[in-house]
Amino acid sequence: MNIGFKIPLVLIFFFTISNASQVNGEKIFKQYCWGCHHETSVAFGPSFEQIANQRTVAEIQGHIIAPKSMYKQLGHKRSVMPSFKDELSQEQLDAITDFILSYKSKKD
Repeated sequence: MNIGFKIPLVLIFFFTISNASQVNGEKIFKQYCWGCHHETSVAFGPSFEQIANQRTVAEIQGHIIAPKSMYKQLGHKRSVMPSFKDELSQEQLDAITDFILSYKSKKD
């Protein structure tokens, strides 16, 4: 096989894998988060854009799995968010975190 042909196949595979993760994160968002969060506007909870611009990966994941132990650290007076510790695998948690972070504002 010609090496010039192998490189595009590797790139196609890489982009397919990364798109699958994004789709997975969006699916998880629609299943678990959409009732209280929206991508760019405030609903019951902050938008993903706001979360992505203000929190680290650890803070996002910590709040998803243990919101009652994180809300004061994040500057909230209370938390009504349920824990998703038992509902989400680490792979799903990573996918939803990546989806949230995809809404981070781009700096000029």
